[in-house]
Amino acid sequence: MNKLVAIAYPDSATAERVRAELVEATKERLLQLDDAVVVERQPDGKVKLNQAMSPSGAGAAGGALWGGLIGLLFLAPLFGMAIGAASGALAGKFTDVGVDDDFMKRLGTSIPEGGAALILLGQSDAPEKVIDRVGSYGGEVIQTSLKPEEEERLRSALGQGAATA
Repeated sequence: MNKLVAIAYPDSATAERVRAELVEATKERLLQLDDAVVVERQPDGKVKLNQAMSPSGAGAAGGALWGGLIGLLFLAPLFGMAIGAASGALAGKFTDVGVDDDFMKRLGTSIPEGGAALILLGQSDAPEKVIDRVGSYGGEVIQTSLKPEEEERLRSALGQGAATA
């Protein structure tokens, strides 16, 4: 089952470095990420979402591939790719996967100006290895769907005390 974890950092650069570490952990099969978004509260108070991937871009790439293959069957691969890319981009634009954007924006308003949070949705069979990997970056756990003992282990690794009610 996927778990949601939101960790606040003093700036977006730190949050981006942690996200990069977690992407490397996925390549090593320590972690499966369904979404990893850096939510940044800019100095003017606006909330900016820095998503790892664009659903419309991924849809366009997939659509172009399938459109090109189908176009080969009808001897019009370029036309097929164009139609496939357009329909894939449109489908990707209306498909929202991962963490809800409205939730992330609401959470972003609770971050101090200039700060950032990394919001993760995924699962791991080796959570201790993942926590060891990112523990040195610190951070403050601001929301999770973890079991209480898992959340306390994460807070401890990040140098935080016990959760406050």
